[in-house]
Amino acid sequence: MTVADSKVVKVGICGYGTVGSGTLSLLHGNAREITRKTGVRFEVCHVASRSLQVDISGVARCGTDPFAVAADPEVDVLVETMGGFDPAYELVRQALENGKHVVTANKALIAERGMPLIELAESKGLILAYESAVAGGIPIIKALREGLAANRIDWLAGIINGTGNFILTEMMEKQREFADVLIEAQALGYAEADPTFDVEGIDAAHKLTIMAAIAFGGSLDFDATYTEGIGAVTPEDIAYAKELGYHIKHLGIARLDSGKVQTRVHPTLISEKQLLANVHGVGNAVLVHGHAVGNTLYNGPGAGAEATASSVVADLIDIGRLRDHSTPAVPTLGFAKQKSDLRPVSIEDIETEYYLRITAQDIVGVMADVSTELERHGIGIDALIQKESDGKHVPIVILTDRARESELNDALRAIEALDSVTEPVMRIRVENFGE
Repeated sequence: MTVADSKVVKVGICGYGTVGSGTLSLLHGNAREITRKTGVRFEVCHVASRSLQVDISGVARCGTDPFAVAADPEVDVLVETMGGFDPAYELVRQALENGKHVVTANKALIAERGMPLIELAESKGLILAYESAVAGGIPIIKALREGLAANRIDWLAGIINGTGNFILTEMMEKQREFADVLIEAQALGYAEADPTFDVEGIDAAHKLTIMAAIAFGGSLDFDATYTEGIGAVTPEDIAYAKELGYHIKHLGIARLDSGKVQTRVHPTLISEKQLLANVHGVGNAVLVHGHAVGNTLYNGPGAGAEATASSVVADLIDIGRLRDHSTPAVPTLGFAKQKSDLRPVSIEDIETEYYLRITAQDIVGVMADVSTELERHGIGIDALIQKESDGKHVPIVILTDRARESELNDALRAIEALDSVTEPVMRIRVENFGE
């Protein structure tokens, strides 16, 4: 088949920032190889950008109205890379109503408002694709939906926000304060001017919500995902964790156990020997446990124009391989029938081990008082470090045995009520992924 004989798929791009421009560049720059692999020639025929003060060469129509792309009868596939909910939700809805396949990089849209769009797409026999919404260039959606389809997924855990991973890496390697590294991350373009979504874990929670729905066969339930940021982690916590043989990572964790689903994002101590502990800088990685295959790790760039565009174009290729608008081979979330009996688990009901840092007065009996309160609430101590005093206060670092979160919370309230304890207790959950 020659290029001239190839099937033509016409693409409209809404949003011409990092991902949108990267998608056009990749489609143009690798056009011959893509056509060789697929027998499809992709033609970007319409681009909508908030500003036309950019060079968009080789595109027949350019404008500022994304809804003009959704209404364009020439467009076969709409690529949404604008982000946010409005007008993205209505744009995607209209594109689907108009019979167009949609590729989106918008993790917030899928995680929080995706179910009606998925139902609409499936009712019309259309593809709503979102590989680029989770972990940038890592093909984790395809792995979960297709590569691991024979497995029952028991759990997954991931470093799924590069900004947070960069900050914690710098804090570990250079003993820097969180606020200082955040400023650098903003200067380097890793963090937005308002970094809330990254450092508070919201971005990771969106991605985790999507992966958990695919992995466990449930609905998209962002509100059930517990979310905690990294702003309270100090260089001292990182150093104490390292002394105990751990690294601190900002993880998204999802587990399925007897029909109960945990989805949580928070700082986590993991053994320095585990693979996830050694993913540094802005890198992303997802560790998945399937009952048949065991642990599999997916590691790579979680953001950036070329990496994310790679996932956008992979979705376009899947769409291009469809012939005569036949029914998509893979359901949007990877399953033909949704499980209706899955129940979310409150953070109060999880069980894990804990790292505790307690700041107390340097007086006799403090350690005994703390140990008594933990014992009274049924919580054992696995390891303990009492650091040098500054003359007034002494940090006490404890690794607990496995305990229920609600019981630990009761113990921490009792400890913080002690006259000798001068600050709120720092608590970080500890996980072992059985590598």
